Amino acid sequence: MTAPQWDRPAPFILPVTPRAADIDGLDHTNNAVYVRWCEEAGWAHSNALGLTLADYKRLDRGMAIRRSEFDYIFATNEGEDLLLGTWLLPGDSPLSMQRCFQLVRQRDNTTVLRARWDLVCIELSSGRPKRLPPEFSEVYVPAFSQVSASK
Repeated sequence: MTAPQWDRPAPFILPVTPRAADIDGLDHTNNAVYVRWCEEAGWAHSNALGLTLADYKRLDRGMAIRRSEFDYIFATNEGEDLLLGTWLLPGDSPLSMQRCFQLVRQRDNTTVLRARWDLVCIELSSGRPKRLPPEFSEVYVPAFSQVSASK
C-alpha cells in the first residue's frame, strides 16, 4: 500500500477511527466528531512539541481559535481507519498562527477532510490578545520551518 499524499511535509499524525457513537442519523461520521478530532490532534501535537495545558495556565497564555474552516470532502463510516495530519504555519501577525489539518482514509489514501484554524494568542485571565510568550515562540516557531506554506 502506498503512503498518503500529505498536503505538506512532516505532519504530526493522530490515528482515529469512527465508533458507533460518532455516527449520525445519516449513517456517517457526524461533523462535530471531526471538530473534536482536530482539537485532540492539536493538543497532542502541542504536547509532543513540549507545550501542555499546564504550561498554558502557568504562562497565562493560550492559542484560541479566531476562525475555523472545514471542508468535508467525503463521508466516513464506523470502523474506518483514518489518519489525521496537522501542521503549524505562521499567522498574519505576531499574535497569530495557523493550524492546518488533513484527514486521510487509510484503505485508499483518500483525503476526506481538510481544515484550517486561525489562532490568536490570548491572555487566559483577561481573554485579550497578547504577543506569543518566549516559551511559545521557542516551541511553535521552529515547527513552522518544517512546513511549506504552499497550500
